[in-house]
Amino acid sequence: MNVFISADIEGVAGICSPSETNKADPDYQEFRELMTAEVVAACEAALEAGATKVLVKDAHASARNIIVSALPESVEIIRGWSGHPTSMMQGVDQGMDRAIMLGYHSAASQQGNPLSHTMSGRTVHRLTVNGQVWSEFHINSMTGLYYGCPTVLVSGDTALARVVKAYDPAIETVEAFAGTGLSVQSLSPKKVQAEIRAGVTQALQRPLDDFRAGLPEHFRLQLEYKHHSMAYERGFYPGAQQINDNTVQFECDDYFDALRFMKFCI
Repeated sequence: MNVFISADIEGVAGICSPSETNKADPDYQEFRELMTAEVVAACEAALEAGATKVLVKDAHASARNIIVSALPESVEIIRGWSGHPTSMMQGVDQGMDRAIMLGYHSAASQQGNPLSHTMSGRTVHRLTVNGQVWSEFHINSMTGLYYGCPTVLVSGDTALARVVKAYDPAIETVEAFAGTGLSVQSLSPKKVQAEIRAGVTQALQRPLDDFRAGLPEHFRLQLEYKHHSMAYERGFYPGAQQINDNTVQFECDDYFDALRFMKFCI
């Protein structure tokens, strides 16, 4: 069993401010360590559950956040960005069987996390696919499915956990905190790490047939930007069209085409 872990930071226990996510700020170091501890908890649980390979993608900002020396000896990690459209799921095409997402967060335009965004807090106001608001969880879970690797556990904010359960009730969720406005009410980091360990153990025991999410036959993406100039520029992407002042639409049947559109238009 090969286990893939995609790790973000905006859903890590206790986090609530942009300064806690930014390498240039002094607040960052504490939450870098907490992000690492949650990843280590998942890795150790996966190995104890019988994983023969654990591959981690550091998937926040610079993609150089996780303290590499803290990882178990047999774990591999992908740091930095290759530029491939799989982005936060780089490496999932290496024969991975199950995906775990840690430190994930609610979508742009949705409440439940002071740090809610979708791929880019600078450009994207909202992303919808087939009429549904999508988060990074949706984007990356579909990427996993495209390569035959279903998502089995997600940790992050409580609002995201509700979205995950609506998407596929079989996915284990760990709720680190609930956000209200720019505040959070969080479990202790040690409690969240313990729940990640237990959740990973449970998720990896489930038969793959339990996970029912699948790829749609068609994708209609609508990217609503924060500024009209962005929509004007991205409207020139091949096959895309600007449908109003701030929104570009793109349709396709192959999910990789959707990933490529997002890569170049977000």
